[in-house]
Amino acid sequence: MNLRSSVAVLTGLLCGAALTFGLSSDSTAQEKPKHPVFTVKGGWVPDRATGDDFLLAPDSVGTPVVSDPKYPYVPNGGGRQSTYRVADLSNPMLQDWAKEKMKKANDDVIAGKVPYITRERCWPAGVPGFAVYTRGGQPLNWIHTAEAVVMVNELNQQTRHIYLNVPHTANPKPSWYGESVGHYEGDELVVDTIGLNARTFVDNYRTPHTEQLHVVERYKMLEGKILQVTITVEDPGAFTMPWSAIQRWRLTDRDYVESICAENNDDHFNHGLFPMPQAAKPDF
Repeated sequence: MNLRSSVAVLTGLLCGAALTFGLSSDSTAQEKPKHPVFTVKGGWVPDRATGDDFLLAPDSVGTPVVSDPKYPYVPNGGGRQSTYRVADLSNPMLQDWAKEKMKKANDDVIAGKVPYITRERCWPAGVPGFAVYTRGGQPLNWIHTAEAVVMVNELNQQTRHIYLNVPHTANPKPSWYGESVGHYEGDELVVDTIGLNARTFVDNYRTPHTEQLHVVERYKMLEGKILQVTITVEDPGAFTMPWSAIQRWRLTDRDYVESICAENNDDHFNHGLFPMPQAAKPDF
């Protein structure tokens, strides 16, 4: 089945009243899944206070960008004055052009300016940024079907579609979330993503990438209480080597609620990134 057919099947399934978070029919409930299912009643929230940073993956040659030790990142809710992120540019996997762009962002933060933050501009997070696209206790949840898996983040109602057991198309048109295809390997869901545009960042340190970005994610449950993804990132246009990272979520029993984010046509902090077009004069 091609991706277009998968979309049609998935759309029909999502419109059915029986497909809801954490609920299933009696017949489905009696069947033991042949693959891991991550759908839960409440959802999954980051498993640590700094949940919107990647963890280091064991045995990885390259590592994700972390906070500059001279300017440690302090998240909200820690009993201390929170800070904005300053990236550690000593990471050897960063190419020079990427370091130059990130240094400008660093300098702005050090000078007291407010940085560009994807979730606060209501822009899509992209991949792998989706894994650290979070705020507070807003959960991530899943919808599993035979043809596809949908990941739904309560924050700004961001969604990703993963099409199962199909190959990539020959030349996918670059998009915010790219083209994700997946399959199950034992207790893991393996997701391969290409076709990403270059308008997103791979993390919350404003680390750029090119359209050559290729991301592989491996999702699995740890003791039934923790959801973990191991991410491998390749982009010869932006990074000198592949690098890996980990993100973990824990179960939550909070209700899933609507979270609406409206883009603003003003660039209040002069970021100059992806501004909304504006007419020179009103048309009414």
